[in-house]
Amino acid sequence: MEKIKLEILGLSPSQSQSGSFALVLGEEYGNRRLPIIIGMFEAQAIAIEIEKIVPNRPMTHDLFKQFAKNFNFTVREIVISDLREGIFFARIVCSDGVRESVVDARPSDAIAIGIRFNVPIYTYESILSEAGITASVTDEDEEQEELVRQSSRTPRALSDQLKDMTVDELHRMLEEALSKEEYERAAKIRDELSRRN
Repeated sequence: MEKIKLEILGLSPSQSQSGSFALVLGEEYGNRRLPIIIGMFEAQAIAIEIEKIVPNRPMTHDLFKQFAKNFNFTVREIVISDLREGIFFARIVCSDGVRESVVDARPSDAIAIGIRFNVPIYTYESILSEAGITASVTDEDEEQEELVRQSSRTPRALSDQLKDMTVDELHRMLEEALSKEEYERAAKIRDELSRRN
């Protein structure tokens, strides 16, 4: 079966399930989207790696990476492999240079691990046909406008507050956000510090 490469397009709070997030994957050379509902902790694990935030303590997916590295295993690819009764399944394809192994996983965990190894994410045509959503050009424009509207609501208020703070205050806030594992807030503070440098 031919694999179709996907890329991460976005991560946003789910409108259908409270406390969950929608991870939106897009077909690399097409206009189909594959939305997968994931939990808050998995969303956080994906977001902090995308934002390149270093947590105070290693997260489970970071531990997996270190474990694999110490035993000379590497991850080669992530495959969203199946869809049964509305539930997605994934596989992590690993190698030690001699043999290949496949590990079953939830898509959210597989993707959180995959982005730490910087490997491609794939799925099959049958899954995209069944669960994919085709985005037209106007849909993409509306989607972009909505993302801009969402990102300009609360973050602007926080970014305005950050602009009025001293560098020392920002560093203290950053340490506090990291200690409380508030990674989205930490990313905004880090961005303000970077802007000033």
